[in-house]
Parts: sequence; C-alpha cells; structure tokens
Amino acid sequence: MDALPTIWFIAIAALWIGYLLLEGFDLGVGMHMLFTARTDTERRVMLNSIGPVWDGNEVWLITAGAATFAAFPLWYASLFSSLYLPLTIVLVGLIFRAVAIEYRGKGTSVRWTGAWDRSIGVGSLIVAFGIGAALALTTTGLPINANGDRVGGAFAWFTGYAVLGGFAVVGFCLVHGAVFLALKTDGTVRQKANRFVTRWAPIALLPIVGWVLAVQFTSGRLSCLLLIAGAVVAVSWAWISARRGSEGKAFLGLSIFLVLGAASIFANVFPVLLPSTIDSAFSLTTSNAASGSYTLSVMTVVTAIGLPLVLVYQGWTYWVFRKRISDTNIPAAHTVVDAVRT
Repeated sequence: MDALPTIWFIAIAALWIGYLLLEGFDLGVGMHMLFTARTDTERRVMLNSIGPVWDGNEVWLITAGAATFAAFPLWYASLFSSLYLPLTIVLVGLIFRAVAIEYRGKGTSVRWTGAWDRSIGVGSLIVAFGIGAALALTTTGLPINANGDRVGGAFAWFTGYAVLGGFAVVGFCLVHGAVFLALKTDGTVRQKANRFVTRWAPIALLPIVGWVLAVQFTSGRLSCLLLIAGAVVAVSWAWISARRGSEGKAFLGLSIFLVLGAASIFANVFPVLLPSTIDSAFSLTTSNAASGSYTLSVMTVVTAIGLPLVLVYQGWTYWVFRKRISDTNIPAAHTVVDAVRT
C-alpha cells in the first residue's frame, strides 16, 4: 500500500490538532470577554493577550482545509458540500470576530465597544461550536451515498454527535482560554481565569471526554486506550497544577490532554476519512479518496521545506510576546478626533 496517503492523513490530523491547540485559546479568550470579564479594562487585557498571535493561529485552519483539498479531494468535496450550511455559519462567525477585533479600538463609547465585544464573544462561540460539530461528524459519520453526496435535507447533519462535538470544542476552548489567560496576564483577569479553571474545568471538559469515548467504543482499537489513559493523566495534572497556581504546568498538561485525546480519535477511525451512516461500503478512506502519487509527492517536498520555517517564525512570535499583561499595561482610552477639512 502506498505510504503517502497515510502520511498525509497523519499530517492533516496534526494540522487540526495544531489548530485546536493554538486557536483554541484564542476562541476561549473571545468567549471569556463575553462571559467572564466585567469591566472594559479586563476586556482590553484579554484582547491584548491574544493580539499579536490570533490571526497567525487562524492560518492553521486554512492550511488544514487546503491540505485536505489537495491530498484528499473526494473527502474535501463530500465533507464541505454535506456541511455547507454549518460551515457557512462558521465563516460568518470568523468574519465577525476578525472585524470586531480590528474595529473595537476605533471608538471609545460604551455602545461602540460593547457591540464589538459581543461580536468577538458570539463569533468565537459560533466558530468553536461549528468546528467541533464538523470534526465530530468527520469521525462519526454522515449520510453519504456511493457518490459521496449527502442524503437528506439541509439539516441532515444535525445529529447528537454534532451537538456533542460542538459542546466539546466550546468547553475545551473555555478551559484552554482560561488557562492561557492565567499564564499570560496578571491582576484580576489572572485571578478570575484561575478560579474558572479550578471550578469549571471538570464540567466543561466532559463533552470532549464523551466524544473520545464514543469513538473508542464505536470503532475502538485497544492500543488507543494507552493514548486515552495518557490524556486522563495529563488533564488531571493540569487541574492539580491550576489549583496550585502553576499556570505553565496547567497549560502544558491541558495541551498534552488535547494532543493525546485527538490522536486517539484519529487513530481509531483510520483509515476511514468520512464514514457513511448509510452503508460502510460508501465510506471514504485514505485509499479511495486520495490524490495521485505525483501530487502527494510534490506536496510532501514543499511541506518539508516550508513547514519548519512557519513553525520557527510562529515560535519566535510567541517568544517575543511572552511577558504577562496586566491592568497597568493598558493605557487610557483616547478619543479619536475627526479629520478637519481645509
């Protein structure tokens, strides 16, 4: 069997894990601006904590989609056409969120900043839920026929697994965002973030645990139980570290939890890319949905050259902006003066 489709399945899984790991705390911070912050200063501290990195983190989503299109075009076509409606809503959420982050500081009135704060929070919530629903359906199945076309109406995708995956990513992002805020900020925001993690993490992470176990029980491999066991140890270590005030260890532990948990899901469904809930014979796999060997070979060479450069640059960005942000780092809001015509 050609090894290239397997390599690119692993690569795409890694891209999605990287997106959830990096964009996860971005989306979580956006939701905390809506649910946790109580003052304008707290919201500005939260927004500044992700200011230098949020747009770079979104590149992982674009790269994951582009890699899927190039490496497994049939997977891309079936998935995106079947989930046309929810993914369009996700796109709207991404647009509102990005515009809100850029425009929030262009005015100082309570009405102006409040509207954009709600846009950031709601947009982040929509994106997290939509991405979670899409990934859950990718691993649990959609009603696709022999041609890879969805059978059913516009809401045939809206199943219990879609809701579970949506809540799973929302819950993880809330906890991940809180751990990031505890690590990256100081003052009241740090205190509130620590309190959220220690109080709500066990509940917020239940949906993602349910997703992992559902895939394990449905199409599980015994070897993946080791990954799940490692994820349980990692998240327990993260929660204990948060209670002790060790934010760095908590962030590392939660990151390991995501990597191992997501790896167990992808490993369990391999080599199936998109299961068909109508007939397993209609499922898309790494063998029947992959591009030709020449395409995959060229992609592999380009990725081997470009990916290390991207990782080095993004790592350097995080290193440059590694210091904590507190209320004292936020200057007073200034009034924008209208241009004077002469």
